[in-house]
Amino acid sequence: MNISQNAERSSPAGLRTERRIAWLTLIFGSAASAGAAFAGSRLWAAGLLIGAVLAWLNFRWLRRGLDALVAASAAQAGAEKPRVPLGAYFGALFRYGLIALSVYAIFKILKVPLASMVVGMCALAAAAIAASVYELWHSEG
Repeated sequence: MNISQNAERSSPAGLRTERRIAWLTLIFGSAASAGAAFAGSRLWAAGLLIGAVLAWLNFRWLRRGLDALVAASAAQAGAEKPRVPLGAYFGALFRYGLIALSVYAIFKILKVPLASMVVGMCALAAAAIAASVYELWHSEG
């Protein structure tokens, strides 16, 4: 059984929330981008959408990294000194490095405003807040 199947069995609400955050990130980023395009700023619209997509990718990669850490900790259950796989550290550094390199390249080559991409990345935070409020509102307790 893989980690995703294990997560579904242990916390279906958590998995639904993760999925909700993922698609809300793209929806919020697309809506902000459409608003900027409608206002006449195509470069800002592009930056907002790029930032939202990068935030979505970061969220997906973060989940994979955490799944790997959970698998490693489950495999080492009972060990006196559990070890974090070297790949987990590399994955985190690679993820942030790749995002930073992408933002830099887009900023330099396409002349998309840096601030627009940073604001676009905030779509993930907005999605997490919206998903949390939804869960609180619809909680069974």
